[in-house]
Amino acid sequence: MVYIPSITRTLKPDTLEEASINQIKLLRKLSKRKYREKENLFVVEGERAVEQILDHGFLKVVTLFVAEANASNYELFANSFLLDQKILNEVSNTETPQGVLTICKIPEPISITELENLDSGVIIATDAIQDPGNLGTIIRTATWFGTNAILLGNGTVDTFNPKVVRSTVGSTGTLPFLTGDLKEVIGKLEEAGWTTLLLDGNEGSIPINLIKNHKKTILVVGNEANGISKELITRNRQRVLIPSKSPSKSIESLNAAVALSIGLWSVNN
Repeated sequence: MVYIPSITRTLKPDTLEEASINQIKLLRKLSKRKYREKENLFVVEGERAVEQILDHGFLKVVTLFVAEANASNYELFANSFLLDQKILNEVSNTETPQGVLTICKIPEPISITELENLDSGVIIATDAIQDPGNLGTIIRTATWFGTNAILLGNGTVDTFNPKVVRSTVGSTGTLPFLTGDLKEVIGKLEEAGWTTLLLDGNEGSIPINLIKNHKKTILVVGNEANGISKELITRNRQRVLIPSKSPSKSIESLNAAVALSIGLWSVNN
């Protein structure tokens, strides 16, 4: 059973009202980025993801929707509604909907000042990561390693895209984020004592395991196809790679999320 924290009172499944036309319209709209940004809301679906979000409490859950067949599996709160299974299937972003989804409030981004004032830690930056699955895995992994924040550079897929949210498996909202021009944001953080490492598998990069760990590190992962943007490669930034043990050249590079995961392990040890 998934336990939903009571907002005002606990409801029984047979007392639930059906979702209104306006609520259904909103669910449909939130599949698009412009409406997520306009309403400052996004959708989380799936039993495990909903359970984790409710457990960690970092996000404000506005509304819970359940299919009638699944309603008895939940402890329901006052903002819970029944959603017809056909409509749930329509608004769902998965092939096999699990009969539960929530609308959550998009959290406020962390400020550059807050990041500048940190005494130590690791910040990751995504340079035009476009695959939702990659970004979701990056967010989940970064949360696991206790990363301070994620900088979402221009061209990076929306953090609250349904496919990204699904890939985080409930980690959405746990990692402070800031969206902006990486050249500008990283430059400001470097002035505050942060050291930048660029994950770059090209010639001239140094194996990351040979790099001395710094007290304040920014680890940048580049676009899946093009790697790190040229404008981010400067003399004061070290290009690092994940060394390969493969005896052949059959594998040119690692998946961006995998490379970032190994990089995080390295800079945290």
